[in-house]
Amino acid sequence: MTDLAKTSAMANAIRALSMDAVQKANIGHPGMPMGAADIATVLFTKIMKFDPKAPNWPDRDRFVLSAGHGSMLLYSALHLLGYEDMTMEEIKNFRQLGSKTAGHPEYGHATGIETTTGPLGQGISNAVGMAMAEAKMAADFGDDLVDHYTYAIAGDGCLMEGISQEAITLAGHLKLNKLIVIWDDNDITIDGKVSLSDSTDQHARFRAAGWHTIAVDGHDEDAVEKAILEAQKSDKPTMIAAKTVIGFGAPTKAGTSAAHGAPLGDEEIAGARAALGWDHPPFEIPEEVLDAWRLAGCRSTKHRTAWEERLAEKDADTRGEFERRLSGELPSNFASVVKDFKHKLADEKPKIATRVASNKALDVINGIMPEMFGGSADLTGSNNTKSGEQGIFTAEDRSGNYVYYGIREHGMAAAMNGIALHGGLIPYGGTFMVFTDYCRPSIRLAALMGIRSIFVMTHDSIGLGEDGPTHQPVEHLTALRAIPNLSVFRPADATETLECWELSLKQKDKPSILSLTRQGVPAVRTEFNSENRCAKGAYVLKGNEDADVVLFASGSEVSVAMDAAKELENQKVSVRVVSVPSMELFEQQSNDYKAQIFGNAKARVAVEAGIEMSWQKFLGPTGKFVGMDSFGASAPGNQLFEHFGITAKVVVDAALSQL
Repeated sequence: MTDLAKTSAMANAIRALSMDAVQKANIGHPGMPMGAADIATVLFTKIMKFDPKAPNWPDRDRFVLSAGHGSMLLYSALHLLGYEDMTMEEIKNFRQLGSKTAGHPEYGHATGIETTTGPLGQGISNAVGMAMAEAKMAADFGDDLVDHYTYAIAGDGCLMEGISQEAITLAGHLKLNKLIVIWDDNDITIDGKVSLSDSTDQHARFRAAGWHTIAVDGHDEDAVEKAILEAQKSDKPTMIAAKTVIGFGAPTKAGTSAAHGAPLGDEEIAGARAALGWDHPPFEIPEEVLDAWRLAGCRSTKHRTAWEERLAEKDADTRGEFERRLSGELPSNFASVVKDFKHKLADEKPKIATRVASNKALDVINGIMPEMFGGSADLTGSNNTKSGEQGIFTAEDRSGNYVYYGIREHGMAAAMNGIALHGGLIPYGGTFMVFTDYCRPSIRLAALMGIRSIFVMTHDSIGLGEDGPTHQPVEHLTALRAIPNLSVFRPADATETLECWELSLKQKDKPSILSLTRQGVPAVRTEFNSENRCAKGAYVLKGNEDADVVLFASGSEVSVAMDAAKELENQKVSVRVVSVPSMELFEQQSNDYKAQIFGNAKARVAVEAGIEMSWQKFLGPTGKFVGMDSFGASAPGNQLFEHFGITAKVVVDAALSQL
C-alpha cells in the first residue's frame, strides 16, 4: 500500500466507524465525520502532540470538536489511536445508556475528550480559553514546560452562533497565535444549504477580528498539513477554511442535508463502502490500517518523556508549585490566611457592599494564589473583581492574571470554562447578576462538566436602584438554583462573603455563583468563629430551637430579618433568624441538621428580594414569603425596598399573622 493509499485508508476508517456506529444506534450525525475525516487524520497522525498512554500529559496539544454533533469523528480517532478506554465495544454502544460515547462529546466520560460540546459555538469559545491558559502558564513556568497548541474543528453552525463572535474577537485582540481553528466548510446545515440563512464572508469576518486566514481543499491531506504548518508560524490566531463534502463517499446523500442528522441507511452505506473501496464488515478495521493509526498514536512518546525529564530537573519549589497548580489543590497556607482575615473582619465589623467585601477577600486570596485568573465583562469597577496587585493579561504581556473581557459576557463565561479545563489556573469573572441570562448556557455546561469556574455576579437585586428593572434581577436566583451541580452563594455580609469564596475555591468539582450586593449591608456576623458556617448552607444566626417564629433570609435581606427579629422580641415573641447563603449546600445536610434549622416554629417567613419559587421547601404549606412578585422599578434602592414591601415591618406582620 502506498503512503497516499494508506493515508486515505486511515481516513476511511473514521468514515466507516462513524457511519456504522450511527447506523447501529439508529440516530446520530454521520455526515460531518465522513466529511472531516481527512482533516482529522492529518491532525491526529501528523500534527498534534499527545500520548494515548499518558492522556493527561499537561503539555499535550488540546483538541476541541466544536461541531460536537460529529462526535463519532472524535470517538473513532481515539479508538484508532489506542486510547485504552475507547474500546470497540464503546464505539458499538454509541449513544447508549452508560457508554462513554454519548451523543455529543462529554468531558469526563473518556480520556481525550477535552470539553463537553454540542451547543454550537461553545467549543470554539472554550478553545479560546484554553489558548489563554496555555499562554499564561507558559509565562509563569516557561515554554520548556508549557508549549502546546489548541486546535478546534468548527462547523457553519458554530460560526453562526453569536457567542463565536465574542470568542473570535477576544482571541484576535489577545493575539492567541497558538489557537488554530479549522472550519469544516461543507455549506450544509440541518435545514439545507447555508445560503438559506447566511451569506457571511467568514474570511473577511475573521480577518477583521485580527486573525490569519487560509483556504484549502479539506480532502487534500497535503494541503491541510501545509496550511496547519503555516498557521503555526503566524503571530495571530488562524482560521483554516477547509472545503469539504458532508457525507463524503455516500452515493446519493453526500453534499446534502440528508447526511447531516440521520443514519444513512443500509443501502447508502453499502454504496459508500463501494465508493470508498472499503470492503470490510461493520466495525472491522484491517490490521495494516489499525497498525498505522496505533503507530501514529506513539509519535509523541519521546516528546512526553523528554518533557518529564525537564520537569524532574526543575528545582523542588518550581516543580512542586507546577504540580500543585495542575492538581487544583489550594496552597498550604490557605486556611491560616483565611482565618486571619476572618479575625480582622470580626474585629472591624465593616458595613460595606458584599461586592466590596468580595474585593477585599480577593486582595487576600490573590496574594497567595498566583493561579487565580480573574476578569470582568467591562464592569471591573462595578464588580470589584480586580485586586490591587493583579497585572493585566494582554497580547504583549502574558504575565498578568486579570483579563479585560470587554462586553462579552457569554464569551467570557465560555472562555473561563476553557481555562478551567486546561488546568493550572482558577478562573473567575464578573458581570451584573441580571446578565447571567447572557452567560447561562456556559454556566450550565460548567455545571454539567463539574469544573471550578467561579462567576462573580454583582448588583444582585432591586437594591442596585436607579438602573431600573432591566438591570434588576428578580427571577435569576431561582433560575440559577434550578441548575444541577451549581453552587449559588448569596452572602449576607463581609464574613459570609469570605466564607463563600473559601467554599467556591475548595469545590474542585463544581462551579459557583457569587451573588453580591451593590449597596452597603451591616455586619451580621459580629463574633469570630473559626468554623465556616456557610458550609452548611443555612445556619442559625440568632435565637434558639424552640422559638415560635423562624425567619429565613439570604444576602442583604438577612439584616431585614434581624431588624424584624428585634421588633418581634419587643412584642415578647420568641424568634430565630436563619441565614441561608446556599440552598444547595443545605440540601446536602443530614435530616437531623435540617430538623434543627426548621425547629418547631408555629410561623415561618422567608425574605429575599427575588421571587418566591425556590423558597417553598423552607416555608411549608402555611409559611409566608416577603419578596418580589413583579419586575422592579427605577429609583434609589432604599426606596424600592419600601415600595415593594421588603421591610422589617412587613416581615413582622407576616409572622404575627400565623400565630
